[in-house]
This record gives sequence, C-alpha cells and structure tokens, in this order.
Amino acid sequence: MDPNSTKPPAHGQWTTGLYDCFEDRSNCCFTCFCPCVVFGRIAEIADKGTISSNKACLLYSALGAIHWASLFGATYRTKLRALFSLPEEPHSDCFLHSCCCVCSLTQEYRELQNRGFDPAIGWEANVEKWKREGLEPPITEQRMNR
Repeated sequence: MDPNSTKPPAHGQWTTGLYDCFEDRSNCCFTCFCPCVVFGRIAEIADKGTISSNKACLLYSALGAIHWASLFGATYRTKLRALFSLPEEPHSDCFLHSCCCVCSLTQEYRELQNRGFDPAIGWEANVEKWKREGLEPPITEQRMNR
C-alpha cells in the first residue's frame, strides 16, 4: 500500500501479497529471528486485547517446541481474515503457517499496519491513539443480520 495514499484499504482484500515480505525489510528480518514476538503482536490485535502479546508469544514458543505453533498461528490468521473479510488464499491458513511461517506472519503484520494499527504498541495503546486523534477504530463489531 502506498503510504501517501489517503484511500482506505478495501474490505475483503489483502493490501499486500503473501510473498511481499521485503516491502518492510526490517519486519521481515525481525520475523525471521523472532517469529514468536511478531506472532504475539498480531494475536493481541486480532483478539482485541483479550490476550497479551507476551502471553501469545510464550504460548507460540511453547507450542513450537512440540511442533504445534503452526496450528496456533493458523488460528490467528483465520481470526484476522474474519475481522477484515479477507480471502483464504493462495492456500489454507494451516498450510501457510506450516510451510511459509515468515511470509504469513509478515503479511499479517503488514495488513494490520496498512489498516491503521501499530501492532508493536499493543491493543490498548492503539485504542488510546485513536481516541486522542478522534479516529474510529479500524475494526468494528460484527452484527448479526436476520
């Protein structure tokens, strides 16, 4: 996404591709060396602050020791897709987190940034930032239609 663009991202479409890891080289390198930290930041935003980034990071690390981190990561990719009605492409969430963990995490992180979040500061700090700036949160509550 063009940082100078004032047009909001389209609901239902990814703002960057899965393999656009080098659009943000520093995040890509950080994700290569500390995927659990990046995952924790994504999870805190996707769960709207109900899980802290530290707790998610520790769980991801612990599950990685028994080779289940990809399932945990896929769960949060699914939550993130649901928040913005994003398609499950080019492959399933579980496949992407199993085979392309770094690509998947960097895409999810960029998606949050492109939609107005700063995953590094956590959910509460983002909410406070929006309040100070008088902005509407990028995530609105889903309502059931009958």
